[in-house]
Amino acid sequence: MAIVRFIWGSCLILVLLLCSGKAQAGQLAERLTQFPHWESKPPVSMADGDLLYPDWMEGTWKVTSTLVAQVAPLAPELVTPGFDSNRRYLNQPVNFLVRFQAVNDSISAMRDHILRFLPSTPQGSFRGNSFVKPNTPAVVADRAFNGLNISKAYLGDRIIRSVKVDPNSSNRQITALRNGHQLISVVTGRASETPSSDQFIATEVSTQVFRGTTQPYFNEVETTTAYQLRESPNLAIEALQITAIYLSPQDADYFKAQGKPVALYRYQLEILPVESSST
Repeated sequence: MAIVRFIWGSCLILVLLLCSGKAQAGQLAERLTQFPHWESKPPVSMADGDLLYPDWMEGTWKVTSTLVAQVAPLAPELVTPGFDSNRRYLNQPVNFLVRFQAVNDSISAMRDHILRFLPSTPQGSFRGNSFVKPNTPAVVADRAFNGLNISKAYLGDRIIRSVKVDPNSSNRQITALRNGHQLISVVTGRASETPSSDQFIATEVSTQVFRGTTQPYFNEVETTTAYQLRESPNLAIEALQITAIYLSPQDADYFKAQGKPVALYRYQLEILPVESSST
């Protein structure tokens, strides 16, 4: 039960594995400025395919993630289990590795085929609201690698057995615990926008199901992240990330929430190339 509460309250997978969709330019950036006054989920498109990250995110990175704020907008009527206990993570940095890599030639060819049908500019094309330069690598997240490292950073080797991505769908990820329980996360909606060549904003909404107990636990999670490339003095990426927890239709208090988030977590991320880190 303690594990369930942790997963519910702090969102087991601190998602850096965002996927693209369609949103009007600036909507996600505007949403970030409105924190914590979020009244509903973000505008997203149905999840389909994988996100093409900016080429400057390719490589292996050391992430330092720090929870800097948490809000329960509907308290005291509605507070997620574990919300209060998660206060001990405030201002406590958590480190893990993530990896983003160029996809194989067949996927790159598919991307180039799609780009032929998208609006073009002298510099490149738009995929959803993500700006894509022609003849550049298609960079995607190594989901299994990232998910495993993030999960172990928060729960430890004694709890996490494995993280696997469904070979038939990059939208479905299964985290197996050593006690036989499972967390199944399915991305249902995504959106992204590229304000400039050194900025990237993306969001995803996913359903999470925790299995292994008599009564499965459900929730919905939004993760919206704004990445900013820093060229000087060292190549680095800074990011602002907000995770919002929503009640699922299976929850008895679902209608009380009226579609509003019941918990909000704000993180500051420092992302450094492994070669430049001290470990």
